[in-house]
Amino acid sequence: MPYDPRAIEPKWQAYWAEHDIFRAEFEPTKPKFYALDMFPYPSGAGLHVGHPLGYTATDILCRYKRMCGFSVLHPMGWDSFGLPAERHAMRTGVHPAITTKRNIETFRGQVQRLGFSYDWSRELATTDPNYVRWTQWIFLKLFERGLAYQAEVAVNWCPAQNAVLADEEVKDGRYVETGDPVVRRQMRQWMLRITAYADRLLDGLDDLNWPESLKAMQRNWIGRSAGAEIAFTVDPGGTEIVTFTTRPETLFGVSYIVVAPEHPLLPAIVTGEARAAVESYVEQSAVLDETSRADAGREKTGVFTGAYAVNPATGIRLPIWVADYVLSGYGTGALMPVPAHDARDHAFAVAHGLPITRVIESDQDVERVAYEGNGRMVGSGFLDGLDAPAARQTMVAWLQANGAGKAKVTYRLRDWLFSRQRYWGEPIPVLHLADGSVVPLPEECLPLLPPELDDYAPTADGEPPLARAEDWVQTTVPGTDLPARRETNTMPQWAGSCWYYLRFLDPHNKRELVGHEAERYWMPVDIYVGGAEHAVLHLLYARFWHKVLYDIGVVSTEEPFQRLFNQGMILAHSYRDVAGRYYEPSSVTEKGGRWFAGSVEVHRAVEKMSKSRLNVVNPDDVVDEYGADALRLYEMFMGPLDGTKPWQTEGVKGVRRFLDRAWRMVCDEADGLHPAVRDAIPGSELLRLRHQTVKFVTEDIEAMRFNTAIARLMELSNALVAATERPREVVETLILLLSPFAPHIAEELWSKLGHEGTLAFVPWPSFDPELAEEEMREYVVQINGKVRHRFRAASDLGEGLLAAARSEPEVVTLLAGRTVVKEIAVPGRLVNYVTKG
Repeated sequence: MPYDPRAIEPKWQAYWAEHDIFRAEFEPTKPKFYALDMFPYPSGAGLHVGHPLGYTATDILCRYKRMCGFSVLHPMGWDSFGLPAERHAMRTGVHPAITTKRNIETFRGQVQRLGFSYDWSRELATTDPNYVRWTQWIFLKLFERGLAYQAEVAVNWCPAQNAVLADEEVKDGRYVETGDPVVRRQMRQWMLRITAYADRLLDGLDDLNWPESLKAMQRNWIGRSAGAEIAFTVDPGGTEIVTFTTRPETLFGVSYIVVAPEHPLLPAIVTGEARAAVESYVEQSAVLDETSRADAGREKTGVFTGAYAVNPATGIRLPIWVADYVLSGYGTGALMPVPAHDARDHAFAVAHGLPITRVIESDQDVERVAYEGNGRMVGSGFLDGLDAPAARQTMVAWLQANGAGKAKVTYRLRDWLFSRQRYWGEPIPVLHLADGSVVPLPEECLPLLPPELDDYAPTADGEPPLARAEDWVQTTVPGTDLPARRETNTMPQWAGSCWYYLRFLDPHNKRELVGHEAERYWMPVDIYVGGAEHAVLHLLYARFWHKVLYDIGVVSTEEPFQRLFNQGMILAHSYRDVAGRYYEPSSVTEKGGRWFAGSVEVHRAVEKMSKSRLNVVNPDDVVDEYGADALRLYEMFMGPLDGTKPWQTEGVKGVRRFLDRAWRMVCDEADGLHPAVRDAIPGSELLRLRHQTVKFVTEDIEAMRFNTAIARLMELSNALVAATERPREVVETLILLLSPFAPHIAEELWSKLGHEGTLAFVPWPSFDPELAEEEMREYVVQINGKVRHRFRAASDLGEGLLAAARSEPEVVTLLAGRTVVKEIAVPGRLVNYVTKG
């Protein structure tokens, strides 16, 4: 009988569900393994084939760990609050809860077709009332500890949306989703004091098994800088402008002062003749997002305020400028520029004709380019002759002694702007009283759910949508007759995703966020897999909340995610004409290396999958034609898991052929056991290959090198298919090794070999290290460090490696006429000849 995944896969999925095979069990006597996927937002578009990439990887690890004797937790849930559902409701009038529920059902069905070994009894959504309750409970704990507060802050305001946008939602002064213009404006917002945890968030990165590039991104985002605050007195007026610098030793080289457009002192210091120009500049700056303003390559614009400040070290009056390359949230929002020794300051000084004064000795022409290195101080009074690092300490001491400044550590990290002017999010559980005070909602009143609304847009005057529900807004303090108003801002989507990994541990607990016993057993997460786009914000926010929960005794670990892996991206071919219109791939044909949609010539490109590019590949279509196991295998076989790869349907056909061969290896045409499968002792070559395959597949799974593991499985499969006698021991080993990758066909073949039940907990095959050693291996021959030849020889050459290399005819030829000065042998790897002549 032929291999038929349409019959096999639903059969085993039903078996797993009926017998609750993948329920995570609390078993203190067994080691635990907690694998977590970054849970998806259930959009109306459903999954495309890029989504299962990470899910398949964690599923392979979980199936492997179960077979290794671990108690495994592998959950799935839905990040179901958020702006897309709200925008859909505004367009259609359909309540976000309805579309969210429908989208979750679609996603769940697609995920289940792929045979992932999730414990579905732990499924959750951030919109579930019992989940909302605990998200709001965490907020109350933050409020109690002074970590949640309200403040007037500059925000990204989108007039078209009547809403505040997060920094990540704005690019080049426009809302990334719609292209609507965005301006900066002051608004009263809820903030979370993440800066109070800056040092712990920074230091905690050191012991995490995360990609170094990702840890560097978080370190840069936190941006700890040691330096000094220095006060410059405005003349006339006596007002002090406090600046921050990481190089206080360069104070003698300051040629101007520059403040951010949002600096609170700017209106007071600007002179009458400069006021109009300054106000116009500030207005222009308001439309720029901070990423654009901080771009080092951007033109340095600015306006002179007409005011001056006195350098405390020299007494010289310095012009005060306003410039948008200074950010109000970093340091003090004011800088003491030293153009000779800072590239940004140099560019500004050149653009505006300001002095450039060298204070650190170098051979570099500082009129042409800034010298940013260290050296001996010059033109710096009492600092002259000192090296810059020593001068730094001396200057800080002088500033403190003279009341002109002090040592200071600052951070690029700013407090988390937490509130949103949206409907589809968790209401913030506080009450506003008539006297302006704010009181928390009692815990027994949680969850506080959004009221029913017919209009999900902000009000005409910019109030959040919840303000429309006046009966809901107007309330009393519970247990009293004291009038109060509910908060009409909601939490951002980040809130629900900050702590979902904890609720998976104990999702049905009605008394606690998570039970202590479950938390101590399962935490921390052993591996967290997801896209690199969450490298900073989600992970930083989750780490912050986790540390707060640690401080109040809810969790027992300081960090939530011990190991992190960023999967790559699967791209797809798209076709567009010169006008930028995209065409369905099915409508495109190739003619002589050119591509046409009908009579229109189109350009073929490999791009990110999206509905707008018409290049989305639906996993349901792939499963229908080739089976879920083929899809899983192909996505792992495409290349390294963290690489970017183009989708090729021909590749799916290739792995499907491998599965067909594996089927025929075990089954005969009558759907019985193939006569070549026998209870026989394997020959030496097949036995060695069996042990080598177990060794390498085991190592590859642990290292998440799934593509090379599959290549090893194919090698063993080919050897078995070619054999006239297929020893049952080796066949069963192959099926067990294959099962994490292609679980449905492995279960079916296991049953055809006479086994009952599931193979999910059958012990992982072991190997003999001696038999797993390769008999032959490749060695490299180098001459003066350059590879010149390769040869194969016994893997255990040891001291005979030099003699083996010398016996190679090619090496004899390469060394002819040369004098060998030295022979270097690296056992098991290479020989390097150092020669002359």
